[in-house]
Amino acid sequence: MPNPVPNPAPVGAGLFLLFPMLAQAAENAAPGLSTATYLQATLGLLLIVGLLLAAAWAARKVAGGKAFGQGNLKVVSGIALGPKERIVLVEVEDQWLVIGIVPGQIRTLHRLPRGSAPGDDGQAIPPFAQWLQALRERRQDV
Repeated sequence: MPNPVPNPAPVGAGLFLLFPMLAQAAENAAPGLSTATYLQATLGLLLIVGLLLAAAWAARKVAGGKAFGQGNLKVVSGIALGPKERIVLVEVEDQWLVIGIVPGQIRTLHRLPRGSAPGDDGQAIPPFAQWLQALRERRQDV
């Protein structure tokens, strides 16, 4: 028994149906922009949007769907101290680093075991800003 050959559907079959309309619109065109011009621009725009969506899908498949910070380095928290100054809590393997970031400089301010934060002894955990203020006061006392 011979293998039946599948009848592949043409990819742009819908576009071929528009050619008679394009020809008719070109014949009846008034001065200025014709319907065919609008139709051609619309089809071009749809093609470009489709290519962009396909490229985004392919990029996501190549990257494995991973977002930023999925490796051994993750940003846990952060606070802005000014327009260009930040303090960030970063998780690196088994520890947390409190990092100060200013233009042209990055410094490690403190190290903590991963997952531990001030107040882990059963008390309510203070917000990061309060913890930072307590750390500053403690450093000034020393």
